[in-house]
Amino acid sequence: MELSAIKVKLVNEYIQRFPGEAAAILNTYKAEEIIEYLMVQPVDIAEEIMHNLSPDVVGMVIEEMNESTFSSLFEAIDPYAGAKLLSRSNTTVIEKKLELLSKNKAKNIREMLSYPPQAAGYLMDTRIITFQPQNTVDHVLNKLRTIGDKKILNIHVTDNGGKLLGKVFIQNIAISTPETKLEEILVPSESIQVMSPAEEAVELFEEGKIINLPVVDMENHILGIIRSETLIAATQKDASEDVLAMFGAGREERALSSPWFAVKKRLPWLEINLATAFLAASIVGVFEETIAQVTVLAVFLPVVAGQSGNTGSQALAVTMRGLALREIQTNHWWKVARKEVAVGFINGIAVALTTSVIAYFWASSFGIALVIGTSMILSMVIAGFSGAVVPIILKAAGQDPAQSSSIVLTTVTDIMGFLSFLGLATVLGSALGIF
Repeated sequence: MELSAIKVKLVNEYIQRFPGEAAAILNTYKAEEIIEYLMVQPVDIAEEIMHNLSPDVVGMVIEEMNESTFSSLFEAIDPYAGAKLLSRSNTTVIEKKLELLSKNKAKNIREMLSYPPQAAGYLMDTRIITFQPQNTVDHVLNKLRTIGDKKILNIHVTDNGGKLLGKVFIQNIAISTPETKLEEILVPSESIQVMSPAEEAVELFEEGKIINLPVVDMENHILGIIRSETLIAATQKDASEDVLAMFGAGREERALSSPWFAVKKRLPWLEINLATAFLAASIVGVFEETIAQVTVLAVFLPVVAGQSGNTGSQALAVTMRGLALREIQTNHWWKVARKEVAVGFINGIAVALTTSVIAYFWASSFGIALVIGTSMILSMVIAGFSGAVVPIILKAAGQDPAQSSSIVLTTVTDIMGFLSFLGLATVLGSALGIF
């Protein structure tokens, strides 16, 4: 046997026995050279080597693979494994490669590659660079110079199987000697499960705990990274969509959407709002005789409704934010409601004193001043309670708590404002000398 043949046999034997260690060596090779080694290996060994390569190297290898090599390898491996490897490439490369596979295999891999918009995986960038604990600072610096990415603030360290071990800050790399191994300057790293709610990532970002957040699977294999700019954009998008939903506009609507699309999204909620407006108007109709006797009561109706509406909106905004940031859960409803009732009561007393003084000089009636002051306190307490409870009820019912909460709340505050003011005026009218 020739010496060259013996070398090839020894290399293949080493790769097949120690694919993890072989991958660590192959990480330093060019993509074409790695592919040459993979082509002569059994499918299971080639797959294992691919999984142990650095994510950035995997992306380059897949991009450089010829059609026959790619098809034979990815048709044979599990769809989840295929999706995990393909996720290291950009969208264009992925679609081009999937066209080489059977329809069923391509469909399964596409499903694995997609994440719901509410999941952390939806926000992650799969093109990441990882290192291993035994890598030296000199090796890392050479790699980073080759990449030339100025946005890298820390690097992530994994074991041979791709499990996240921790991170190393660029500052620590800069001040360490070239021979220092990463395991010596490694620190723990926060991470998030790929199917966890995206709000968890936003919460970590707002607490100032992270800049870039690694995304891992159930076995702690690193799948990608959520960058700070992505989190900022996601937070702004969620906030704008919540505002649209809260007032009955569609989450999908944009400033330049077609008129028909906007009508289709808004009209149903306008019809609902019309029905609730007539419901509030019917409350006023019940006290038609009272208003006919004391017409000045009609002047103060918008004042009571407006103040209670503002109180409810304030409570609604705070509660919505708490639910979005996971500060509160549905089982905290009583604690939140109790707090908003207390706030409504204290603010109600302050506003009632001011309103009563104005009403007294306006109508020259102590009775009307007392009625509007009392109703102001009652309506603001009820509005605070409603503002806290409405979104929590929607959340508990499995609905979007932002979806038109404002319309429901406005109905409640209008009805209770009118009912408290006109009801008190009717019941206490004679006793207070209003009639």
